[in-house]
Amino acid sequence: MNPASSLRKIHFISIGGSVMHNLAIELHLKGFIVTGSDDEIYEPSSSRLAKYGLLPAITGWFPEKVTADLDAVILGMHARQDNPELLKAQELGLKVYSYPEYIFEQSQHKQRVVVAGSHGKTTITSMILHVLRVNNRVFNYLVGAQIEGFDNMVKLSENAPLIVIEGDEYFTSPVDPTPKFMHYQPHIALISGIAWDHFNVFPTWESYVKQFELLADSLPKAGSIIFDETDDMLDVIGQKERPDVVSIAYVAHPYKIEDGRTVLITAQGEVPVLVFGNHNMKNISGARAVCERLGITDEEFYAAIQSFKGAAKRLELLGSNETVHIYRDFAHAPSKVEATTAALKEQFPDRQLVACAELHTFSSLNKAFLGQYRRKLKAADVAVVYFNPLTVEHKRLEAISEEDIRTAFRRDDLKVFTDSAALADFLKTISWQNANLLLMSSGTFGELDLKALADEILAN
Repeated sequence: MNPASSLRKIHFISIGGSVMHNLAIELHLKGFIVTGSDDEIYEPSSSRLAKYGLLPAITGWFPEKVTADLDAVILGMHARQDNPELLKAQELGLKVYSYPEYIFEQSQHKQRVVVAGSHGKTTITSMILHVLRVNNRVFNYLVGAQIEGFDNMVKLSENAPLIVIEGDEYFTSPVDPTPKFMHYQPHIALISGIAWDHFNVFPTWESYVKQFELLADSLPKAGSIIFDETDDMLDVIGQKERPDVVSIAYVAHPYKIEDGRTVLITAQGEVPVLVFGNHNMKNISGARAVCERLGITDEEFYAAIQSFKGAAKRLELLGSNETVHIYRDFAHAPSKVEATTAALKEQFPDRQLVACAELHTFSSLNKAFLGQYRRKLKAADVAVVYFNPLTVEHKRLEAISEEDIRTAFRRDDLKVFTDSAALADFLKTISWQNANLLLMSSGTFGELDLKALADEILAN
């Protein structure tokens, strides 16, 4: 029996997650009866769930929603082990999947590509999907951000021979500490780089690296590992001898910058692209290597990659005029802050670069981890860090001072703000002539309306 037709009534515990709500929508569109619960649902999940009639009427956990007639329960990472709905499902003997297990269940008979790594995986996955779509390929996918031309972040259909999955190294669920990417059992695995970030999940560098080694070692015969050979630790993992597994190394794609535009240098000639920065040139090389394994020719790849605009919140242009560009980026980990800042300075070397980073994650606000940010803002002409002391308190971490942050970043002229209004006021005092602004965070800079801020700066 086709696995997709055997599960028709599904309940989501923690339906508001970024992948969870997209999976719920996809199953609803496939004709499944979908219900769900969560104790907090933020935008854009709430609006998207509401659009399809899937938003829970009341937040909270309701064991009565879990009934014996359910075909399966899908458990999100946000729930806890003692979640009352999970306990009820276990009591009833229902099949409980994490979303990676469910995705694998639905794609057992497909060719599976997994894109992993500490940075770049959303962009590389998005590039591959874009190229496949432009070339009219039939495929399924799971990606971690909205991409132009794709309505949903998850697609599961019976007729697609291929699925491309963005796979992360975080725990699978509250009852399964396996990294998510291990459940997908890929035939092709790309690892973009290894930079220790998840201090709360992997307390040592060694424990973090081990996850990627496990992924590489899990590849089947005739499988492929594709990796950035400029990453020293990854190069060791990638070059390791594995019987009947193809090892493919890549480096940044050759390119040049002309008048603020990046152009790829290829055997077919020069190819202008809309993304920029050395890290994105690596992303392009990785995506190209995967696409080649999937039967896409270089001509097809380069024709398609020209129109790739990037994934949401990855060097996303908030606004611009003739002399000012304002970008936002999801960058929060040290390696991402460094790569994104360097990319913008390289693209516009003659413009003053004002780079603002918010410390928002558990790792970034941990005093023991702060040193990982050493010199990561060196490419910025004006370097700014924002953090909210209440967030530090909420995460039950040791208090950090402005001086702690200056010392960690190794930059005496670093501007540090703990009040978002004061940060906004400071940015408005800058002379925005021949200057660019970069706003980097996985948060919101204390609920700042970044688009309105950008519009105000550009209007002056």
